[in-house]
Amino acid sequence: MVYTARFDSPIGELTVASTEAGVAYLGLPCANGRGFAGWHRRHAATEKIDDGFERNCEAISQVIEFLEGKRQAFELKLDLRATAFQLDVYRVLGEIPYGEAISYTEVARRLGRPSAVRAVGAANGSNPLPLIVPCHRVVAAGGQLHGYAGGVSLKARLLAMESAARPAVGQLF
Repeated sequence: MVYTARFDSPIGELTVASTEAGVAYLGLPCANGRGFAGWHRRHAATEKIDDGFERNCEAISQVIEFLEGKRQAFELKLDLRATAFQLDVYRVLGEIPYGEAISYTEVARRLGRPSAVRAVGAANGSNPLPLIVPCHRVVAAGGQLHGYAGGVSLKARLLAMESAARPAVGQLF
């Protein structure tokens, strides 16, 4: 069973879906791509969909706290349905500290596959849990912003929010 809920957030209406194993999908407003229907068709086609606001309350609360700048890390069980390579990419994304960004090239290097930059980009674009698995923290070489499920302007807002919350190196007060 897949339990879904729609909720209002500081960036617009979001969709969250979970299973008994954990949070499996987070849909951003203005998302490009297949959306929840595509995720369900590809990763949970045999599972029925049910209203699950109560089952998703903790995920909803943590996402809103994150978007309000009150949370820097998520504490949720996840049900990431992805290829082995995508899971490896998502693990690296999860290691990027709040308020920092790295390049697609650096993600590929950390995976030990320096020539897999395009594959890293594709995995990043397939991330079913944006915000929770922080794909917004990956930028192009030179820091340019390219592609994001919720749009490049949202990516820029998220990066600005995070960097503003981190004290400058050497800052004591």
